[in-house]
Order: sequence, then C-alpha cells, then structure tokens
Amino acid sequence: MSKRNTPQRRHAILALLNAQGEVSVDELSGRFETSEVTIRKDLAALEKNGLLLRRYGGAVPLPQELIGDTALPVSPYKQAIARAAVDRIREHARIIIDSGTTTAAMIPHLGRMHGLLVMTNSLNVANALRELEHEPTLLMTGGTWDPHSESFQGQVAEQVLRSYDFDQLFIGADGIDLQRGTTTFNELLGLSRVMAEVAREVIVLAESDKIGRRIPNLELPWNRIHTLITDDRLTDEARSSIQARGVKLICVAVETHQET
Repeated sequence: MSKRNTPQRRHAILALLNAQGEVSVDELSGRFETSEVTIRKDLAALEKNGLLLRRYGGAVPLPQELIGDTALPVSPYKQAIARAAVDRIREHARIIIDSGTTTAAMIPHLGRMHGLLVMTNSLNVANALRELEHEPTLLMTGGTWDPHSESFQGQVAEQVLRSYDFDQLFIGADGIDLQRGTTTFNELLGLSRVMAEVAREVIVLAESDKIGRRIPNLELPWNRIHTLITDDRLTDEARSSIQARGVKLICVAVETHQET
C-alpha cells in the first residue's frame, strides 16, 4: 500500500486483530509489504486512539473492560452466569470476588444472604457491596492500583490474601484456551494465582464467546480451576474438552436461568 492508503492499512490491521486475537509486527510487515518501522507507527497511532494495546513485538485488542460503556446494561448472559454463581454460595461463606464485569454482576444477588465475608481487589465491587441490605463483612486487598484492570495488584495485595483462607474464588477471564486454561490481557498475573491458592474452590465465570479466544497471557491453568460457569451457547466440542480436564461445567440457559 502507498502512503496515501495508510487509513486503509490501519483499518485492515484492526480487522485482522479482531479476527486473530493478536498480531505481530513481523506478520503485518509481510502481509502489507511495508517496513516494520511503518507498522510500529501504525500500531502506535491505533493505540493512541484507544483501538488496541501494544505488546512486545505486536499488539492485542483493547480489553472490553476499558472500552465498554458502563451506562450500558449488563448482557443477559452475564446476568444469568452471575445468578448461577450466587446459587453456589452458602450463607456465612468466606469468598473472594475478583474485579470484572461478570463478577460484579453477582453483587445485587448477594443482598439476600446473611453472614458473608467478602474479599475483593475491586473498588467497584466494594462500593456495590456496601449498598446491600445485608452488607457482608468486607475485606480489601490493598496494594498498587492498576488502571488497566481497575483493581489493586502487587505484592502487598498478595501478602494480605495469604493471611486468610476462603471457601470460594469467583473470577472472570478475558479468554479461555481449551488447552491451557484462562487467559488475560493483563500482564499482572500474580494476584489471580494467589487468589486461587487461598480458595478451596475456584469458580470461573465467562460467557461462551470467550472460550477459544487466543490471548497471550495464561492466568490460571486448568488444574487450578474447579468449576466453570458459562452459557448454553457453548459447543459440544468445547464442553467435552473442558469436562475432560476434570472441571465441573455449568452451562446456564439464559431464558430459564437453569443449568443444562
């Protein structure tokens, strides 16, 4: 492409990124028959405009949490998954709720429960918990604020978590690799792994369209996950693959909000 076709090339880069889940400078340079310097300028411009995130040697899509309009209603799939997650909580349980839109959708349904103790690294989750009729005992991890995930991370947060033990961890995922486990755009992985270490049951909440997404960073391998709650759009092939890992799979029908 000539220089005057720069907008078309950048549009094509975004289309390729959305289709593949990641792109490399080397791949793009060959595909568009232009220099790596030019491709890096393209990626820098697209990142500046809030259309992707650069990573070493390439780029990944911008996390939905960073581009979503918080004024928009939570999808019915996330709502159904969140309700199914709350159904697994006993009164007086000690739980961790990680940051994320799907986990946050659990909060309105916790108000009917008594005696909960909830640890979170999310200010949004913490503020929502404080509005409940039956307000749980709230613990915050503290730590270093990460603007990308809008949560606290780092060694201080990890040390606080290791001071407790919990019945359940409820955690989302940017993607689920059928071979590896949950994946994330966030390169700060330590806290999620410590959360899994200190909880007796690790429950992942994810819409089915995230299953099979290619994202570089492995967050939790399958052997650290006990339960996956998703929706009933999941393919039979994916169901079989997940269940073969020894993971309890709950597929929620959005219309009836029942397990299938």
